Amino acid sequence: MKNTKVTLVPLRADDREQFIKYGATLEFGERDDHMDFDGEIISRKTIERCIDSPDSETYRIVLDGRRVGGVILKINKETHHNELEILFVSPE
Repeated sequence: MKNTKVTLVPLRADDREQFIKYGATLEFGERDDHMDFDGEIISRKTIERCIDSPDSETYRIVLDGRRVGGVILKINKETHHNELEILFVSPE
């Protein structure tokens, strides 16, 4: 098995639009027929709402230096009950 390195990189403000585009559209190539009426896999509004939540932490998923996806986590610092809100990865 090849040695690979996966890292989570915090989303920068200047990378927000590209992150949303990756999650909402066919940026990674057509995967299946589970699109909504706007051709989005995850709606833009859903991604924006999750990113903008005060409890959210948003990361790029990077594999060997290449962006391959993204994740948005909802972190509750009081209860420590956290949630995976959005996860998307390249099918390749």
